[in-house]
Amino acid sequence: MNNQQKMNRRRFIKMAAAAGALAAGGAALWKLGAVRLFRDTALQQFPGVLYVDRLRQVVAADSGHARVLMWERPSPTEKQIVEVRLQGAGGLRRYAAADDSFTDDGTEVYQYTAELDQLTMGNAYQYRITAGEAATDWQTLYVPTANEPYKMLIFPDSQSSDYADWKQLAHLAWARNTDAQLFACMGDLVDNGEDRLQWTEFFGGVKEMQRAIPMAPVMGNHETYNRDWKVRLPEAYLHYFKTPRNGSREFERYYYSFDYGEVHYVVLCTQTKEIGNFKSGLLEEQLAWIRRDLKAHRKRWNVVLMHKDVLQYRINGRPERAEGIDEENGRVWMPVFDELAIDIVFTAHLHTYRNRGHIYGFEKTPDKKGPLYILTGVAGNVRYPNLWIDHSFDEVTLPQPETDNYLTMEVTRDSIEIACFLMDGTEMDRVRVTKK
Repeated sequence: MNNQQKMNRRRFIKMAAAAGALAAGGAALWKLGAVRLFRDTALQQFPGVLYVDRLRQVVAADSGHARVLMWERPSPTEKQIVEVRLQGAGGLRRYAAADDSFTDDGTEVYQYTAELDQLTMGNAYQYRITAGEAATDWQTLYVPTANEPYKMLIFPDSQSSDYADWKQLAHLAWARNTDAQLFACMGDLVDNGEDRLQWTEFFGGVKEMQRAIPMAPVMGNHETYNRDWKVRLPEAYLHYFKTPRNGSREFERYYYSFDYGEVHYVVLCTQTKEIGNFKSGLLEEQLAWIRRDLKAHRKRWNVVLMHKDVLQYRINGRPERAEGIDEENGRVWMPVFDELAIDIVFTAHLHTYRNRGHIYGFEKTPDKKGPLYILTGVAGNVRYPNLWIDHSFDEVTLPQPETDNYLTMEVTRDSIEIACFLMDGTEMDRVRVTKK
């Protein structure tokens, strides 16, 4: 990156951080009961003000030239337009919003989507949503160059009974890392996939972050539960996240891939058992797709994000359960990752952080052959204290009983460095993968 690009990027980061701090203050005010009632009614009467909720960026297949925006309105709104301009410039590009409203959990969600294209690599943009004479504030949007270094935030399961801990963790992680360019949530975003209130609480944790940088969501098994705790199709998840298309007739957006800088990300769906109650073929389709996808989109770095883990752990008090490789995910996917030369695999689901180092052919590899496997931990308040007995593959674990954590991933051309932090910012692990 030349000096001018670096200066533009630093200026953009500072502006995004300032906007996030201002939004955080506003978010605290909106929590007041009287103001909350006022927000959905009187605010709409202010001339020129357009109120939107849960405004978010979602990754596009080619993040160097495209981005998806999604948001909600308190009532149906026609002819909404997204205006995009270069930061500090006057010219506008306009994108019509599509109505993606849906009903779930007895609630009509008035949701809208705009797919931004023809963006230029390395540019800092601003965007806002308009409806007639009303408009939102300008928000920031950055498009990476093909090979620039960047940071990514990674959040384990945010599933919670009370989302206060999740909100605090996410807000603090963003406050410490406003230079991050995107973030991933590793599945079990909510405890119950049909519960509308839980989704609004989940989005509350990333309210400032998701406006400024794109999110890469991963589907977890809890996204497939209804209010009676029976399995259903992940209706809410599929509506809330318009992720890149995968070309599937039966499983569109259950799994996907995208490029960001020099990394190709493959996001798998591990809910084959849950989805299999309704339709078959998810696993077989993904196995064929991932080979086509990596052949067409391989980058210098190739990273997998998947919810369920690849190893099987012994459990305290259950001597009959042996340590080994998970039959449904590890035995299936690990040989494929070896075959396709995947660099890093991130998993979740077990609510514990484990750095396993590199594994190839179901064996540990001191020469760092095979993917680095990271089990990402827990970001909500559903914890399993002292449940798992350490696996022989584990190289780093966190002290028990575990508390919330998040990860950062810093990407350069020659290395990827991953760090694990507790909510208070204490660094618990750091590992580096290099490539010549």
